[in-house]
Amino acid sequence: MKKINIIFVMLFAVTATKAQELSGKSLLEQSIQFHDPNQNWKTFQGTLYVTMETPNKPNRNSEIAIDLPQEYFYLKAQQGDKITEYTIKQKECTIRFNGQLPTEEEQKNNNLSCERAHLYKNYYSYLYGLPMKLKDPGTLIDPNVARKTFKGKQYLVLKVTYDETVGKDTWFFYFNPKTFAMEAYQFLKNSEPETGEYILLSGMETINGIKMPKTRAWYYNKDDKYLGTDILKTRF
Repeated sequence: MKKINIIFVMLFAVTATKAQELSGKSLLEQSIQFHDPNQNWKTFQGTLYVTMETPNKPNRNSEIAIDLPQEYFYLKAQQGDKITEYTIKQKECTIRFNGQLPTEEEQKNNNLSCERAHLYKNYYSYLYGLPMKLKDPGTLIDPNVARKTFKGKQYLVLKVTYDETVGKDTWFFYFNPKTFAMEAYQFLKNSEPETGEYILLSGMETINGIKMPKTRAWYYNKDDKYLGTDILKTRF
């Protein structure tokens, strides 16, 4: 038993030393090598199918087409009897509601706007482009890598902030210390610990050569309240 304990302590010490030796940028590069070994994200052209499960609401099925070289984004979301479509072609934006151009009343009642279309574009491109998106301009990578137990698992933790023109939230990304796979992340608003959310990742889908988390479960930081789960599929 003593030998086992000694080996465990030694392994922990070696892993902790490796964490200390890793810089923030080195950890990011290791994770990108795991998720996108052929650097396909820069020229990503593909379609994602995402089912969002939310307590006490019907599922929302979203078809998301992203073509980065052509600056093209398309979202078709169906929830209950409502179908919303957003299309962005470079600077041109179009909206459809249940297959038709929406009336002013439908736009107002369903919160439809080109501003919202761009929010969705940024949202999906960011989440499904992680961790590669952490190399975007305005992203500030903390040089220090922490080792932390989060939700019962040991992680290497990367702290990320942004230039004021990009964003105000503070993000923490949790990486598997052996594979460098991204397995969780959380954000705080204005660095306040009782704000923001954390997201637990599980499973993997390979889309255009990129390993993307299959399941994202969202919770409030404040009270661990469950918010919902996004499930990535190859098709509906």
